[in-house]
Amino acid sequence: MTTIEQIDGVDRGDPPHDSSTLVRRCTTLRRKSLDRFTPEDLRIMLGQREAVPILLPLAVDMLVDNPLAEGDFYPGDLLMTVLRLPSSTWVTLQDGRRRLTAAVAAVDLDPADLPPEVIDAVATAKQNSV
Repeated sequence: MTTIEQIDGVDRGDPPHDSSTLVRRCTTLRRKSLDRFTPEDLRIMLGQREAVPILLPLAVDMLVDNPLAEGDFYPGDLLMTVLRLPSSTWVTLQDGRRRLTAAVAAVDLDPADLPPEVIDAVATAKQNSV
């Protein structure tokens, strides 16, 4: 049971009572065992740019298995979050980038019943090799 807090050695303590739901959720996720992270957990944390070096490899593994892994919103929402990360994120994760590029290349958009923004993002990622 390894958590983000254990890996980065930072315990931020409990958030103030008037904190937003998102702040409380991120605090909870920092204490959650990484082997129990869901696509939604990864989507939230990566969307907030929290613990990216720790969580991005987990997200890539999940996306290699299922490029359209779904959090709480729509198929491909985790992929959308990962594709929105700055290109500098990948500097030390070149193997992960190659694996993600291969996974995205395999996505068949023809029969896909996906939101237009996912179709556009996947098409762009295919052209740009993520």
